[in-house]
Amino acid sequence: MSRVQLALNVANIDEAIDFYSKLLDTAPAKVRPGYANFAVANPPLKLVLIEDPAQVPGSLNHLGIEVDSTEEVAFAQGRLARADLATRVEEQVACCYAVQDKVWVDGPGGEPWEIYTVLADTEMPAGELRAVDPGGADCCANGSDPAVVGQEQRCC
Repeated sequence: MSRVQLALNVANIDEAIDFYSKLLDTAPAKVRPGYANFAVANPPLKLVLIEDPAQVPGSLNHLGIEVDSTEEVAFAQGRLARADLATRVEEQVACCYAVQDKVWVDGPGGEPWEIYTVLADTEMPAGELRAVDPGGADCCANGSDPAVVGQEQRCC
């Protein structure tokens, strides 16, 4: 089952969990320090909350489409590339308390979209949501990946 993902910045994770639990009439699927996600069946939605007091509460962190398999991620990357959209591929990356394969593309306003599949759950170092430094040499989007074409470089 595919579903749209909406990742929001929040100032207080506990208040946000309380509000979205009531709004969506469901408990979060995963809660970690500074992080929560809701896997909503109807409508199909993955709501991700990222505590970051430095960001405007309720502002967009990123958007995504969760798919069932790595093959679907690869198919999406090929389709986007054939449509002349610049993509960034990440494989086996630890992000948001999960190991994922994903492809990134930016919308016309610069909004980051990921098409991803969750391969397994994982723990993350305290206060970190990604296993790589967004600007570091290990980052998938540092320009060293041949799958990256003409794109401003950044990670989620």
